Amino acid sequence: MDLLEKARRVINLEVEELQGLSQRLDSSFESAISLLKQCVVTGGKLVFIGVGKSGNIGSKLAATFNSTGAPSTVMNCQDALHGDLGLVNDGDCLIAMSYSGETAELLRLLPHLKRKRIQIIAITGKPESTLGESADCVLNVEVTREACPLNLAPTSSSTNTLVMGDALAMVLLESRGFTKENFAELHPGGSLGRALLMRASDIMRQQPHIAVVAESADVSTAIAEMSRARAGAVIVTNQDDTLAGVFTQGDFTRAFQSGQPQLGEAKVRDFMTKDPVTTSEASLVGEVLKQLEQYRIDDLIVIDHHGKPVGMIDTQDLTRLRVV
Repeated sequence: MDLLEKARRVINLEVEELQGLSQRLDSSFESAISLLKQCVVTGGKLVFIGVGKSGNIGSKLAATFNSTGAPSTVMNCQDALHGDLGLVNDGDCLIAMSYSGETAELLRLLPHLKRKRIQIIAITGKPESTLGESADCVLNVEVTREACPLNLAPTSSSTNTLVMGDALAMVLLESRGFTKENFAELHPGGSLGRALLMRASDIMRQQPHIAVVAESADVSTAIAEMSRARAGAVIVTNQDDTLAGVFTQGDFTRAFQSGQPQLGEAKVRDFMTKDPVTTSEASLVGEVLKQLEQYRIDDLIVIDHHGKPVGMIDTQDLTRLRVV
């Protein structure tokens, strides 16, 4: 068996165990979601505990739940026996992970945890274990075998535990009506947060960094204005300062290639694009990006509620502003 074949064997074994996990889901999962939702809604937090690889998975899951608006933390079993048990308050929900359900450090904590008014969800491969019998809700992540060729190293079982946790997080997210905007608020430093929270007014170019001419201007004036603003397009306005159209470098190139005589002296209104695509100052950046992609344009005019142009969004700025 070559190396790639061995790798496929590991992956396929874990996939088979995940399929078994999916097929075994029952009302216990629904009960777990109910407990988690009640905890979050009433202001409690989720506390993940586990030893070894289960503890590592707990750290990842706590981060996932936190990122979806469900306050979570990780408690070290050994530290909990020496003071950190104060981390757990009435109304919290404990997610205890142990495949065997007989992890000594975790079991030593159970009597102390049971004295508190908390709910315990066990994620274990042995529902009949001490942990399973002590929990308010048990999620079975049993596997028929590990992906380890020796059937010893936690592989399929740890994957099942991780995926079960992810399933809890995502279903809880949906049941709470958590939105992309909520997610962005918790990730303000990421590109998604910027795209969902920033508005067109935050990223647009404004005077004197945009090119604007009246519709009565000639083409040479429009080109000069574009050069001054270092822009790829010039906004063309009516007498009342409302938007008349846009004249781009592409419009100039097409007019020049057509052999238009004395192009520089011609009126820009004869070559501009009338009724160009626009967006409002209040548009979210996510909407702006969708427009730029949908219409395949490089410059998007921003208008106010009077229909007057107040800015221009240039695709060249998006990378610098870190919104793409």
